[in-house]
Amino acid sequence: MLMKRTLLMPMLLLAAIGVSLAWQGSSIKRISMGALRDKIEGGWAGQMIGVSYGAPTEFRYLQRTIPEKDLPEWTPSKVKEALDQDDLYVDMTLAKVLDDKGINATTEDFGAMFKDAKYRLWHANLASRRALKRGVPAALAGTPKYNVHANDIDFQIEADFIGLMAPGLPQSVNDISWRAGRVMNYGDGIYGGMFVGCMYAAAFFEADPRKLVEAGKACLPEKSLYSALIGDVLAWSKELPADWIGVWNRIEEKWNKREPCPAGALHPFNIDAKLNGAYIAIGLLYGKGDMGETVRISTRCGQDSDCNPSSAAGILGVVLGYKNIPDHWKGGIAALAESKFNYTDFSFRTIVDSSLKRAVQLVEANGGRLRGDQLTVKTQNAKPAKLEVWDDFGSPVERLGVESPRWSWRGDWVVSTPNPRRPGVRKVSNQKGAEASIEFEGTGVILGGPYLPTGGKAEVYLDGKLHQTVDVYPDEDAVKSGESVWHAFGLKNGKHTVRLVVTGETYPGSKGADIGVENLIVFR
Repeated sequence: MLMKRTLLMPMLLLAAIGVSLAWQGSSIKRISMGALRDKIEGGWAGQMIGVSYGAPTEFRYLQRTIPEKDLPEWTPSKVKEALDQDDLYVDMTLAKVLDDKGINATTEDFGAMFKDAKYRLWHANLASRRALKRGVPAALAGTPKYNVHANDIDFQIEADFIGLMAPGLPQSVNDISWRAGRVMNYGDGIYGGMFVGCMYAAAFFEADPRKLVEAGKACLPEKSLYSALIGDVLAWSKELPADWIGVWNRIEEKWNKREPCPAGALHPFNIDAKLNGAYIAIGLLYGKGDMGETVRISTRCGQDSDCNPSSAAGILGVVLGYKNIPDHWKGGIAALAESKFNYTDFSFRTIVDSSLKRAVQLVEANGGRLRGDQLTVKTQNAKPAKLEVWDDFGSPVERLGVESPRWSWRGDWVVSTPNPRRPGVRKVSNQKGAEASIEFEGTGVILGGPYLPTGGKAEVYLDGKLHQTVDVYPDEDAVKSGESVWHAFGLKNGKHTVRLVVTGETYPGSKGADIGVENLIVFR
């Protein structure tokens, strides 16, 4: 039985490609509109399956793999969870910008949509929307000057729509990624979207998981840390062809050390794009074309264990096509194919229609043509993106909670324990003139705290000079812990002093003037 299954899988994958072997290596590929639709359906279905499967384990397994016995039980009806997942609804609202503005939509177009989005956001997305609402141009909203989450996973989990409209067009993936990803990320954060998008683009005409991962890596600048990490995954998986946990352990030892996100720095939590991107690659490489194994392995890698199987299963869904995804996994989709994803105008059926239309437009814009039922694609060779580096100022070396005696406090501050399940306390004040100050030695710093529905304003002084006036209102009615109240990077290596002064002013829309402080994170 095992021999039959081993022989059948490559044939099934080749049949799912929808093109003949004679075209492999050619610059011109042809695909029927029926096969193209089937692959796009498979890609969106794969995302829905992966995110729904992994949702119960999301960030519950940090710096450890998930034991097989702890994996969620799957029934096809559970796919309905995808209708309320940010992996899908942010992805789709970005896609709608291209529907509304055309495939040459600008960063400003994406930023305008994002600024007014009504859904709750986290990490780089939240920081971006806050920056946009405070007048920061869309082209700067993802940069580390305004967004301490620049390397986070956000654009990586939202870039699927780009790959799904770019069959065989990796250069177009990178072009759109620069325009869209710039809104919420920078550097490795944008490269994550390119890596995922280029694997999707390759999956329309390629079945081999290793070649898909190589195709994603080919879109990245060789000197980027993201490219280096994926290079390690490819090399180590060759050395350990039957031991994905061995590869995971090597990644953990070498790469899980420099998380700059304030919620993860020097903590087990890691939402870094490239680390989680490595888990996507592991799922594809060791899943070997099987939907169940791909989903389970990418989930078992832990950390963002719903986003990672969503991307891996989406890419494999393109390879297989919707028709070849086993009913055990896709069986619940037909019943909700007309249901809208939250915060969007799209259902499963209409996002497939939209993606198909944009794919034809992009192919024709790049020298291809549609004649009858046949789409001729003038494929592109992948070209590495330009190199962007921002986190060369050092690694997190110190995390000083507000209980540390190194802090100095003036005025009235209320002490609370915001989350009994996590260590650390918070100090909050709304008293005009209340102060918190501390000295540190390093090249970068994050003043960590919560964004509050009652958030107000504060002035932050660096080495005695006013550096920035900040606010901690999240622009939504929810507390967001573990955020950056203020940050500064690229400092001269040496001793520095930070002083925060509460102004007692309410930010427009807020219900109060509170400022909370949780810690200081030092880099050098």
